[in-house]
Amino acid sequence: MSEIRNAINIIPDDPETSTYRFIIVAAKRARQLQSGSRSYLPTTSKKPTVSAMEEVRRGLIQYTDANQQLPEVAAVTE
Repeated sequence: MSEIRNAINIIPDDPETSTYRFIIVAAKRARQLQSGSRSYLPTTSKKPTVSAMEEVRRGLIQYTDANQQLPEVAAVTE
């Protein structure tokens, strides 16, 4: 039963299926919508959080994980 409940709060193509990441991305998107950004979906909801969660759930929001380590680049010396 908890797997079904969690399926509602995940980002498509997220390898870790992190509910926490879903909440953070949706909250940032909701702030953008409150600041005047246009929604990617036609909606009848007046609440930006509902629109933001639906956009994230459908995979319309791109995000980058700041905690993900970037590969080290070797210094080139000549």
